[in-house]
Amino acid sequence: MDILSFMTIMIAYMIVPIIATSSISVSESLRDGETLVSKGGQFELGFFRPGNSTRHYLGIWYKQLPMQKVVWVANRTNPINNTFGILTLSTTGNLILSQNETSVWSTTAEKQAQKPIAELLDSGNLVIRNQGETDPEGGAYLWQSFDYPCDTILPGMKLGWDLRNDFERRITSWKSPDDPSPGDLSLGLVLHNYPEFYLMNGTEKYYRIGPWNGLQFTGLSDRKQNPVYDFKYVANNDLNYVPNKDEMFYSFTRKNSSLIVSVSVDQYNFVISMWTEDSWLLYSITPADVCDKYGFCGAYARCSVDNLDLCQCLIGFIPKSPQQWALSNWSQGCVRNIPLSCNNSQVEDRLFVYRGVKVPDTTHTLLYETIDLELCRTMCLNNCTCTAYTNSDISGNGSGCVMWFGDLIDIKLFYTGGQDLYIRLAREELETSNREASKGRNKSVITIATTTAAAISGMLLFCIYAIYRVRRRIADKSTTKDNIEKHLEDMDLPLFDLQTIVIATSNFSSNNKIGQGGFGSVYKGKLADGQEIAVKRLSTNSGQGITEFLTEVKLIAKLQHRNLVKLLGCCVGGQEKLLVYEYMANGSLDSFIFGMEYENCLH
Repeated sequence: MDILSFMTIMIAYMIVPIIATSSISVSESLRDGETLVSKGGQFELGFFRPGNSTRHYLGIWYKQLPMQKVVWVANRTNPINNTFGILTLSTTGNLILSQNETSVWSTTAEKQAQKPIAELLDSGNLVIRNQGETDPEGGAYLWQSFDYPCDTILPGMKLGWDLRNDFERRITSWKSPDDPSPGDLSLGLVLHNYPEFYLMNGTEKYYRIGPWNGLQFTGLSDRKQNPVYDFKYVANNDLNYVPNKDEMFYSFTRKNSSLIVSVSVDQYNFVISMWTEDSWLLYSITPADVCDKYGFCGAYARCSVDNLDLCQCLIGFIPKSPQQWALSNWSQGCVRNIPLSCNNSQVEDRLFVYRGVKVPDTTHTLLYETIDLELCRTMCLNNCTCTAYTNSDISGNGSGCVMWFGDLIDIKLFYTGGQDLYIRLAREELETSNREASKGRNKSVITIATTTAAAISGMLLFCIYAIYRVRRRIADKSTTKDNIEKHLEDMDLPLFDLQTIVIATSNFSSNNKIGQGGFGSVYKGKLADGQEIAVKRLSTNSGQGITEFLTEVKLIAKLQHRNLVKLLGCCVGGQEKLLVYEYMANGSLDSFIFGMEYENCLH
């Protein structure tokens, strides 16, 4: 660029006023330092630099928030390396972002343009339309940013497929807070016979939301109705939800239009946040626990955070690798104890029903919407390769049929919610179980006859242990999440939400780990308000129940001292028992006296 061209550009920057409109036409342009603002003042479009980056991007953000929250980026893979970016609208109805007269990003209009105009709407949607045409349902938009989401879903935006044009809309995380280029995590709809949404980590399945069952997504079946937003699912294979046969998508709307809700994918999770007076409040985070991790227990196993052993083989199955299973490495899953019969299978095989589960991965399924559950059962038992079945729609009295073929992977047991799953087993499985039980009883009689004293002693010890376990279980059940706060009232300590701690510690990232001991681990974290914390995460092998845990919390709370680390609160969720302390970069008093590790100070 010669000196004359440079001076011309600099003079233009000095004399051109900031644009305060919501649109540009063919005769206008948008330069770095200028913005478009939607008519209601909800959103703003312009050039920005993310984090500590020196690169420039064209994006859309919330206009009225004190901290910038970018919801869409145009040139996320091709940044501008100086401040001389310019956005123009061509006569063909396409936006062109250029740097030094070289295009770095542009749109492709789907229709012929006639007096095109580019406008930023109060929904956050940047649209190109012909002047005078405003009805999106009538195909007025030549192009819209809602068709090309980045990491965020806005109310009214569709996440899924345009089947007419074989076009997918999915969201993908930023690579880092300084780099909006596509990261590893993405959320999209996979078009199986029984479709479902997956959170992918690169090409690997990371979390499965589960298929739509007529009421909600099965992987979210333990979630209660919320006062923040409503969502809908339009399915090509379900006449109850689809207005036509051209689309399959998820979208949501706010119950209160004044609420600002962010639904996005970050580098670690699928997150729903809500803006409060001065900060973002975490509303939900997924994955929420280890059982949400895809295939955590392997094939033919179920995962439950309410069990001491997170993974358990399904009835009729045994660990594929007993040695690894005993070491709490469940990834290899389970195998059938007795193979299925393929001869007159309706007579030979039987079924076992699991209640309240997230149904398995639907990659290998068949869907029949017009048949009932009884016919579904018959079809499954008459097909040697069918391994499970259930209703595809559980609303009302239930309807439809979905059958699984091959391994059953990624089953989660919910404390509340979920749906029924009918798993196919060999008939001999029941008969073998009865024979083994009979043999066990005979061996017990012989043993008792020959070693009476030892047996009586063993029974007494077992009874004492059983009584202890029952009393402890009763005590723990009486200390549920609903009344833990009542137990903490006299300590003036808050009960932290598990999701808050998960996001504060980056899902207990190893990078945040600052200590390790026999009791568990300690992690450094930061709350939404910026306060740094140290989280003592008790090991599941510590043998400590909720009652003992709360007793320890009360004791620590009473021992507060100005020279000791301050206990801020605690958290109990699933198998997690957490103590939240104020973070002290230099440790507490005894670390100076004895030179102990920070985690030992907390312990």
